[in-house]
Amino acid sequence: MVNQTQKAPTMDEFRTLLKRHGLKATPQRIAVHEAMMELGHASADMVTEHISSSGRTSVTVASVYNILSQLALLGIYHHRMSSNSKMYFDVTTSNHLHLYDTVNNVYRDIFDDDILDLIQSRLGKRRFRGFKVDGIDIQILCHPSKTKIPKKS
Repeated sequence: MVNQTQKAPTMDEFRTLLKRHGLKATPQRIAVHEAMMELGHASADMVTEHISSSGRTSVTVASVYNILSQLALLGIYHHRMSSNSKMYFDVTTSNHLHLYDTVNNVYRDIFDDDILDLIQSRLGKRRFRGFKVDGIDIQILCHPSKTKIPKKS
C-alpha cells in the first residue's frame, strides 16, 4: 500500500508553485489560498465571504472565481461541479475520495489508500475502447442521516 494522503500546499509551497508558473504572489492570491486552506472545499462565493469577513483584503466574487479557476487549470487546486450547479474547488489534489452531501452541498475528503489501491488495481488495467483513462475520481453521494428535531417551546 502506498500512502497517497497529502494535504494542501503550505503558504511557502504555494508561493513556490506560483513562482514556478510565472505568477506573482498578490495579496488576493494569498488571501484566496489562506481561505482555501481553512475551508478545504469552497465555491468562489464562500471564499469571497471568508476573505471579506477577515478584513485582510478587498476582492470581488469574479476575481476570486478567476483566481480559483486559474489555480485549478495549473493543477494547484481541483474543481468539482456540485448538484446545485456551482463550481467548488478542492485544495487537496492528491488521490482521495469525496463524500458529497447532496442536501447541504458540502464535500468531505476521505483518505483510504486501501480502497484507492483496490480500485486502481481493478480499473487501472482495464481498457475502454476508444478512451484513455486520465484518472479515477470517486464521489460518494449522501445526505444527512439524522434530521434536526426542533426544540419544544
